[in-house]
This record gives sequence, C-alpha cells and structure tokens, in this order.
Amino acid sequence: MTQNDLELSRFRDLANRAYQKNIYTYTDFLSLADLAVFMEHERDFGFISHEINGGYEDAERVMVRFGSADELGYEEAYPISLLRIAPLQSKFADDLTHRDFLGSLMNLGIERDVLGDILINEKCAYLFCKESVADYIIDSLSRVKHTSVMITREEALPDIMKKEPVETSVQIPSERIDALVAKVYHISREDSISLFREKRVFVNGRIMENNSGSIKPGDSVTVRGFGKFNYKGMTGLSKKGKVNAIIEKY
Repeated sequence: MTQNDLELSRFRDLANRAYQKNIYTYTDFLSLADLAVFMEHERDFGFISHEINGGYEDAERVMVRFGSADELGYEEAYPISLLRIAPLQSKFADDLTHRDFLGSLMNLGIERDVLGDILINEKCAYLFCKESVADYIIDSLSRVKHTSVMITREEALPDIMKKEPVETSVQIPSERIDALVAKVYHISREDSISLFREKRVFVNGRIMENNSGSIKPGDSVTVRGFGKFNYKGMTGLSKKGKVNAIIEKY
C-alpha cells in the first residue's frame, strides 16, 4: 500500500465516522501533497460535508473537517490553537528562522502533523498547532537555538501578520501555466517545467503535473519553495501578441 493509499484510507475512516456517529472529525495538519490526495478524491466524500481550515485565511498547512452544523445540529470550533513564541529579551535574541522554531519543536518529540503554519515576525513566531499539544508546548519549549523564549496563547493573528496580496501585471507568451510560473518567479522555462516534474506546483490545492495546461481566472497557484499567487486573468494582448495578465502575489 502506498503512502497516498494510506492517506486516502485515513480520510475515508474519518468521513465514515462523522457520518455514522454524527460527530465532527478532523484530520491532522496536512502538507500540500497530502491535501492534493484529498482534493483528487474529493468526490468520494460527497456523502458528508467537509471544509478546510488552517487557523487563518490562506494557510498552507490545513485540516479537513468532516461534518457541518446543518447535518449534525451543532457547531464546533476547530481544535486549533495559536501560540506566540517570543524571546524573553529581544535585545539579546538570535535572528531566528522558520527552521529554528520548527527544529526546536521537533526536538520536543512533537510530530510534524500536529503543527500547522509557523509565521515569523521579526524575532517572534506565531504557531498554529493542534489544541491537544498546545499546553505541552507552552510548558516544555523554553529555548529556540540559544534564545530563551516565552509562549502565550493568542486569539488571532495581529494585523501586521495578515499578508495582503500585491496585484501586479505580467506579460507572458500564453496562458500556459509553466510560462506564468516562470514569469512570476523570474526563472527559466526549463526550471519552471522541472517544478512540475517534481510535483511542486499546486493549483487550487491539487498537484499540477501538466506543465502545458492552461491557467484560468480565479485559480490559486502554490509553488513549494517559492510562494503563492492568484491569477486574475488577461487584460488584452500586446502589439507583439503576448498576453497582458494580472496576478495577486503573496
């Protein structure tokens, strides 16, 4: 049985349990690749409502929840906590990276699938995690790299952490997705095609392996290792016949 088969089996078990017991069920935090497995088979779960949430809009790592208030007769919050990890003395703190925070959390014996996105603001991090491990992290994580830290629960991300996409115009030979990825991230067409072969390009949550496929207005594109953008559509053609297009880049 492949890893994808195992993931799909877990999704089915959760969906069936929600349907049969009339309770909400939740996946762990899913990577882009795991989410793509779910999205590929989404039609198989039409017998039960499901939605996706990572604790904030545009989260990369997300949970799938099976069940809805209409079906179950009650509402329930996602079991997601938001923690702020900050230096005790900012003046003497290291310049900490995403890898530093993640490494310190993993050193506590915590599995990656109970951790959502980690967002960095200067020397602080905002961590989304499963509620079941929040207290353990608060009690156990005292140091990141060489920096002593304190951890607090937060109700929501501060406004400064809410990324707004920047709208910009690009000129591409056509609405082929490999051409757009190459243009947006300033890489060669060959390097762009390699990203598709390596299964690092996702369109609306699904792995996109067909680099010659067309992009449509409203599509959301994530490229692992590069970022995310939304395609708004073309505004016309240049004198040389190239497509003038608008994107929103995060």
